[in-house]
Amino acid sequence: MLEALDAEDLGYRTRMLTGCIPPYAVIRLLELGHAGEVERQAARGEWFCALAVAEDAAPQRARAVLAPFVATGWWEAAEALARLLERWGQGEEAIALVRSHVAAGNRSALEFLGRLLARHGRAGEAFELLRPHVEDWWLAAALVDVAEVCGRDEEAVALLQARVDAAVRVCEHPTCNSRQVEPFNAVGLLADIRERQGRIDEAIALLHTRYGTSVNGRDQLADLLARHDRVEELRAYAAADYHGHAAKRLAELLEEGGDVAGAVEVYRQLDDAVVPWVCRAVPLAELLTRHGRSDEAVEVLRSLVLSGTGHDDCLADLLCTQYAEQGRAADGLTFLDELKADRGEEDWEFFRLRLPLLAALGRLEEAVELARSHPEGDSWYGLLTLAALLADAGRTEEAVELLAQDERGHGYDLSTYLLDLGRVADAIAVLQRYEPRPVAPPPFGDGVDEPPF
Repeated sequence: MLEALDAEDLGYRTRMLTGCIPPYAVIRLLELGHAGEVERQAARGEWFCALAVAEDAAPQRARAVLAPFVATGWWEAAEALARLLERWGQGEEAIALVRSHVAAGNRSALEFLGRLLARHGRAGEAFELLRPHVEDWWLAAALVDVAEVCGRDEEAVALLQARVDAAVRVCEHPTCNSRQVEPFNAVGLLADIRERQGRIDEAIALLHTRYGTSVNGRDQLADLLARHDRVEELRAYAAADYHGHAAKRLAELLEEGGDVAGAVEVYRQLDDAVVPWVCRAVPLAELLTRHGRSDEAVEVLRSLVLSGTGHDDCLADLLCTQYAEQGRAADGLTFLDELKADRGEEDWEFFRLRLPLLAALGRLEEAVELARSHPEGDSWYGLLTLAALLADAGRTEEAVELLAQDERGHGYDLSTYLLDLGRVADAIAVLQRYEPRPVAPPPFGDGVDEPPF
């Protein structure tokens, strides 16, 4: 029986993945042959189950499955149905559905509608729809894509250039040249337009005017130079880019061309004052490993961890993984012993690295006992580590028993192990435990000034 659905509650549950069957579990259920259970849970209001059913169903069936969710006014459900409508060749109905959410002020719906219109021969209408929102970085990106379809690149350029010209200084100090542009990606979008027009030098010059071109680990200028085989310019840029992202793109380009030695030298020759070694060592180790030079990769990581340059726990994790994958678990333990002797202590982040190494050497029981007796062994993260160790050793029942005794945030791992054991009902019960939405904090300035705060 379908439970009462509420758009706000659906949004919270699916965003936080609490009190619902998440995508990974739906996929696993289907892999295990439990399509009937997925359908049953969809009928009970499980969104990700309903989405999986609708994706593979005939149009009439898909509409029926999604209808209760769409009826709540929840945008994500309307978006899913609109995508299906477009797939079925019912573009006009999809446009009408999305337009109703745009009218309600939904920004995501506005971006979706702009691209949808452009795909259905109405790019001019899409451009006019998005034009007033050029100050929004996401909608501006959609506007630029739409402009290409309807041949209005220069209008998009004018809109973006006006935003760049209206940039304000970040501070009043005479040496500060930084300016705040809204949208923040205006210069990058201008460069995108110039690149697709074949005006590569202009695109490069534009990107050089930005304080930085790196977003999420990728550098737009470096990618542009690589696409157009401007290797020497990329090399010069890599030597000055303190993020290290341009150097990584240069190394990728050389590796793609078969020059592995050149790629290695990119990382080794950079000036530490520009790109610290700690920022270069990990991609270098990954490069060496890809080309069968694992021993060198180990030495790169080992020297870095022992030098204590920062991020030691993450680097030690990578190093111990390297040791394990090379069948050198004993060397990994020796390294951890050396590290412990050097520092005089071993906190959990380093101790936990011993356990899979011990297991790889056939010393599973020793690893289990060490984990149980550690001062942090009964913490929520200690229990997760021990459960993973047991599950990896084929002792999944013990992992389940361990996590079932504790309620602290183990739903993902516990449900995974239960599904592996075929205990579907128990896994679903764990996943559907609902954590109520937190009470919104008071507006700034309305807090209390005496305990409890």
